[in-house]
Amino acid sequence: MSSNSFIAKFLRFIGIVLMALTGGFTLLGGVGTTCAALAPTKYESMASLAPFQWLYILFVLTGIVIGVWGIWATIKLVKGTSDSYNMSIQALTAGMVIGFIHIYMSRMLRGKSMPVDAVVYTTVLTLIVFLLFRIPGIWQGVNFDKGGGNRTAGGAAAIILGLFTLTVQHTMASTHTWGGVNYADAFNTTMLIVGAVLVLSGAGYLIRFKNIRIIRPNPFLNSQHQT
Repeated sequence: MSSNSFIAKFLRFIGIVLMALTGGFTLLGGVGTTCAALAPTKYESMASLAPFQWLYILFVLTGIVIGVWGIWATIKLVKGTSDSYNMSIQALTAGMVIGFIHIYMSRMLRGKSMPVDAVVYTTVLTLIVFLLFRIPGIWQGVNFDKGGGNRTAGGAAAIILGLFTLTVQHTMASTHTWGGVNYADAFNTTMLIVGAVLVLSGAGYLIRFKNIRIIRPNPFLNSQHQT
């Protein structure tokens, strides 16, 4: 498979978008765990977590760190750096391990673990996709070190992640509503600003990249003109 083929570019696009969503989802999940970590007795469904408050504070910190790690890996995938794939695998593996521990503890202490389940399942899906990329015939074309379409995927990933951030209070409402209060809407202003910046920067990046491709001189035509 050629690195410049449509299939290779499409697979790189899917990988980058999935990695961006997973990193963003993990980061938002880490921030969202704050309610259980800092004030578990405030919510009836979280009261049983109080004796393990220290553990949930660790879940918040590790969720934020792994989320940022995943977003950093996404940026490296877009740039096509030599360590981008390995960093992605490391961030995804760490997210999966911590995520399953989080699920186990929540189910043991309060009988359910949503919404962390959704974060972990997304991480597992992305990890499986990235492991499949290492199949020799596929890796020959997908190899992120070779670039080719990564910038377009980066802009699209920023837009998709921005749209998710803007709508998280709605998409996560069913798992964050207690006593008629939607706690997924707790950071509405921050989410609005971050989401808008992501969408606008992603769109601007795509427009800029398209313009660069349009005005880039054709070396073949230049050589003909010189002769």
